[in-house]
Amino acid sequence: MEKKELEARISAALDRHQYCSLGTVEGNRPKVRYMALFHEGLNIHLATSRKTQKVDELEANPNVYLLFGYDGSWPSDVVEIEGTCSISKDESLRAKVWREDLKHWFYGPDDPDYVILDIDPVRIEFTEKGSERRIWEREKAGVR
Repeated sequence: MEKKELEARISAALDRHQYCSLGTVEGNRPKVRYMALFHEGLNIHLATSRKTQKVDELEANPNVYLLFGYDGSWPSDVVEIEGTCSISKDESLRAKVWREDLKHWFYGPDDPDYVILDIDPVRIEFTEKGSERRIWEREKAGVR
């Protein structure tokens, strides 16, 4: 399977899932929590409060792991994403990611505590509905 086709299939799997598990590291211990999942292609975004422990953890160690897809039945999509995270207060990104169910935590897209975790995938393991596992890796700069 060519890389562009694999990217399209991973993006379609992202379309089918609204939530993921986000793994971070605190000290030398892993921490995992459920997060609402937003994306544009393989550009992945998670909404959170700047006052959460995960933001502190990510400032100390930006490495993340996302897992989503298994829905309790087999076959299911299974997607595992290794990447790095930056914390964004970009107004246009916050407006793009905003949805009404976030009002449970924030008063609106202008809430000063509302930030976006911008995930930069470096490796994705993708198993589509029980098929063979495929690996996507970000191309290294200067390598063709």
